[in-house]
Amino acid sequence: MLATRRLDLVPLHPSHADEMALVLADPALHAFTGGAPLSAPALRARYERLAAGSPDPAVVWANWVLRLRGQGRLVGTVQATIGAALDRAELAWTVGAPWQGHGLATEAARALADWLTELPVGLLVAHVHPDHAASAAVAAACGLRPTPYRQDGEIRWESLGSG
Repeated sequence: MLATRRLDLVPLHPSHADEMALVLADPALHAFTGGAPLSAPALRARYERLAAGSPDPAVVWANWVLRLRGQGRLVGTVQATIGAALDRAELAWTVGAPWQGHGLATEAARALADWLTELPVGLLVAHVHPDHAASAAVAAACGLRPTPYRQDGEIRWESLGSG
């Protein structure tokens, strides 16, 4: 488990699916990434796949749910896909709509980035839609900078870690 001032980052487990389905139910969360909210059973199946780990033994999937301390409720997720030999990690974050605008995504993503840097992972990467100012601010707070590279229409942000 990782912890921040307001959050506990708890390793993702399929048992989180029912509560997370409610957290992630707002269709607006998919405005920049596409898709639609998953039902609790579909989310549970996804979490079972994620909890089982990457089918590539050289890749590690690190996934956490964000538990807001004091309230004890889940409010989002952070994740990292860590490449072979700790050469690269791709970061992603999501915070449910009711909890956005309070710095929780930044707090969680920075904790994840700090943890990855301490491993040490060489390169931290995130992909952010060019119109998603809030996610760009989170990436910048993690020490990532935009690059000229695009993937599926998103800007690749990156920062050299300590690796």
